[in-house]
Amino acid sequence: MARQLPHEGEKKYLVYAGTGTDLIFNHGLELPGFASFPLLERPETRAILADQMQALVDLADEMDVGCILDAPTWMANADRAAPLGYTAGQLVDVNKDAVSLMEDVRRAAGRDDILVSACIGPRFDPYADIPPISAEDARQYHGDQLRSLKETSVDLVTAYTFNRPSEAAGCILAARDVELPIIMSLVVETDGCLADGTSLVDAINQIDAATNSAALFFMVNCAHPTHFAGALGNHPRLRGIVANASSCSHAELDEADELDEGDPHELGQQVAANARHNPMIKVFGGCCGTDMRHLKSMAIELA
Repeated sequence: MARQLPHEGEKKYLVYAGTGTDLIFNHGLELPGFASFPLLERPETRAILADQMQALVDLADEMDVGCILDAPTWMANADRAAPLGYTAGQLVDVNKDAVSLMEDVRRAAGRDDILVSACIGPRFDPYADIPPISAEDARQYHGDQLRSLKETSVDLVTAYTFNRPSEAAGCILAARDVELPIIMSLVVETDGCLADGTSLVDAINQIDAATNSAALFFMVNCAHPTHFAGALGNHPRLRGIVANASSCSHAELDEADELDEGDPHELGQQVAANARHNPMIKVFGGCCGTDMRHLKSMAIELA
């Protein structure tokens, strides 16, 4: 069944990408390498992953919006899973199993405006001190994970926290190669620019030029609205905001021993203010430090 994707209509969609900090700080779970996919292996932690997305479904139902269920596959690529002991063959099964869990949540809800997405993360930590990967190398690399996802029921994939335009372009091309719709979500610093100083608008334009605009659209994630408010530029290809609860920098958050959940009401107001100035945006949600209080605030303010 082909479902309507966010860029194809006027419906708003909620997404929850803050599952990692929720698992660590609110559920007391350890995530080696910040990978959540190993939790699929145990029934009790598998249930927690399902419950996180069920809470999103319940909120979307209450607020009469659509939602996107992200499978916990963000770290399920070769280089980031190898230190955890996963082989290439095991990762194929992990990616399929993660999507299957999200499909179970959707099936139980029985709604047509719930999309199942699989997360794609960058090859290495986006802040690792490594040379940029070329677009062609990224295309080959991310192709492995995307080919395994093509064999699942996903409606689309979402590439989160990419901050190198060349890798973002390669990932998009890999998705096009296997005919999977892809959303590209970029991460910015407190100045609204990517880590290399490229402005968000320039990065989108560069990536579109290198891929013939093959991505469905772009989002910004893992940053506070005060970081990107002046960087969105009402760009017609930017259609999603997935905001951090905290206004701290990434370096500050990496050193934090306690969860900075910010002010849910204020965050909702700030996200809605960004949306008023950028009316093409249809996907909204929370990243690090957020929970359903933050997402409900966003939905109320947007309504």
